[in-house]
Amino acid sequence: MLYASLCASFKDVEHSCKQCGTLIEDGRPFCPQCRAPQIYVSVATPEVPFLTEIIPAEEFASDDPLETRLASSPMRQTASRNILDRPAARHAALKAGVLGVFIGVIPFLGVVLTGYLAVFFYRRENGLVPIAGLASRVGGAAGVVAFAINAMLMTVRIFVFHAQQEYIDFLTQIAHKVGADASDPNIQAGIRNLFTPAGLAVSLFFWMIIAVILASIGGALASIFLRPGNTRS
Repeated sequence: MLYASLCASFKDVEHSCKQCGTLIEDGRPFCPQCRAPQIYVSVATPEVPFLTEIIPAEEFASDDPLETRLASSPMRQTASRNILDRPAARHAALKAGVLGVFIGVIPFLGVVLTGYLAVFFYRRENGLVPIAGLASRVGGAAGVVAFAINAMLMTVRIFVFHAQQEYIDFLTQIAHKVGADASDPNIQAGIRNLFTPAGLAVSLFFWMIIAVILASIGGALASIFLRPGNTRS
């Protein structure tokens, strides 16, 4: 008896068709008047919990577009520091390399400063400081640029303006300062061999390796000292 009354009460529940307004018993799939479907599936809007990790809660009230807030978020900055912006790296290496031609008058330290400057220019253009591994690549590229310009200038002076003797005299003085017998025929022959095409190629390759290593060290140091935690970016 109770079951029958519950069933009767259930059948008496009606609702209006959203299309034509006809009263329809609950449970009927279609309206008998206009045949409009009466079964609707509601899909809940998924929440995006990760946004609260990318953007602090107080920034959701900002009028700035979401893309702008995402671009300035710590997560985006961390990801960007691990990806090298190649156009910015090329521009930074070229500018630092050209300056490195003049800074290079300071033995060894000038090359390190060239690599440091490359990462400094990269930060000015990209807005972020890359991780040490990538920063050393930017610095090393600047060292290559500076070395290439210096090597070209020296080669032109030696083979076009015949300045071999000037360089030979310079190396002879260095040999004398370090205590070597500069008048020794073997030392004189070794110095002169450095300015033959083959000797010059070997010498330039050796100094290029030194320049890349020192400039890479400068770039890695810049990655440490130019981070936002150490200085304002």
